[in-house]
Amino acid sequence: MKKVLVLNGPNINILGVREPTIYGNATISNIEQQLKALAKELNLEIELFQSNHEGKIIDKIQNSLNDTSGIIINPAAFTHTSIAIRDALSCLEVPIIEVHISNIYIREEFRHKSYIAPITAGQIIGFGIDGYLFALKKIKSLI
Repeated sequence: MKKVLVLNGPNINILGVREPTIYGNATISNIEQQLKALAKELNLEIELFQSNHEGKIIDKIQNSLNDTSGIIINPAAFTHTSIAIRDALSCLEVPIIEVHISNIYIREEFRHKSYIAPITAGQIIGFGIDGYLFALKKIKSLI
């Protein structure tokens, strides 16, 4: 069974509380439940990981080098700042899809630059938590 790693960066753990007018009322638990159900339908193994710490995300990426068939990542604020996460991801030879709950291109200008985007198969942006589900379906076709 193919394994997909879903990575979430800082503040995703407080979805539902954090700026619900931008991010909605869904929680990380809601996202994870929906992803697990869809992964089962798609016959995929799924591993879910969230951290507010850049180094922990990098460690998770490095530890997945030999056992992951694809990565879905919402780097959150690290999208715009972390060359280190980009470098770790670029070591992988698997499809990567970047997801954002909000449309980063209609928000503050500093959010318009993604260090991750150039090394991904694509971005899914602005569709709320459905973006994760779209990404899982697409990554299935890429692996």
